[in-house]
Amino acid sequence: MSEVISTGVNARARQISMSGELARKMIHLSSLAIPVAYSFLPKSTILWVLLPMTAIAVIIDYGKFYIGGVDRFYKFLFGPILREHETDGTRKLLSGGSYVLISACLCIIIFPKVIAITAFAVLIVSDATSALIGRRFGKHAFFDKSLEGSIAFFVSALLVISLAPKAAGSITEFFVAAFGALVGTIAEAMSTRLKLDDNFSVPCTIGITMWIVYFLLSLTHDPSYVSLYRQLMQQP
Repeated sequence: MSEVISTGVNARARQISMSGELARKMIHLSSLAIPVAYSFLPKSTILWVLLPMTAIAVIIDYGKFYIGGVDRFYKFLFGPILREHETDGTRKLLSGGSYVLISACLCIIIFPKVIAITAFAVLIVSDATSALIGRRFGKHAFFDKSLEGSIAFFVSALLVISLAPKAAGSITEFFVAAFGALVGTIAEAMSTRLKLDDNFSVPCTIGITMWIVYFLLSLTHDPSYVSLYRQLMQQP
């Protein structure tokens, strides 16, 4: 009888955990508005909005560890979807939402426009896909995550890449981004041992990889690759 009760309790816990993860990822997906907006707006306009939002998010995130009223309000709004490390008063770590905003700002400031949009859009869509598939179907380990979740990450990333804007519309750009997504998939799977929040490590890894590959291609002095790199760098 106790085993039946225990099984029921565990099933209920998994159901609550899955529903919380689903709600968390739905909020996460709303951040897709950032790369979509950046596709149509200049860098300066996007940063005028994002930088204050990021500053406020970080202040609130740290404030909850020191101010009781902020902590209660924060948990009232987000309690069911928070992960343990985000409420740990000893470690005082930023939440995933703050890292999303920080990485968005860094990608937009540092990377060429096409790379920033691609890297951040992959994070938003593929991280959510990986988490949901991994939690539901994950059975085989792949670094710190499940193989099933990582496959879902990469496959969904390829879909995002096919829809993302390109500098010149060249098929080369798809393969450059696909290689970046592969490296990003590995970075996401190794996030625990790397001690980096995947909302930060994934877009930065993809962006750096893509930029390096574009640059290396331009060094071949092939006119098409040189032209492609110039178009990439000249986008507003």
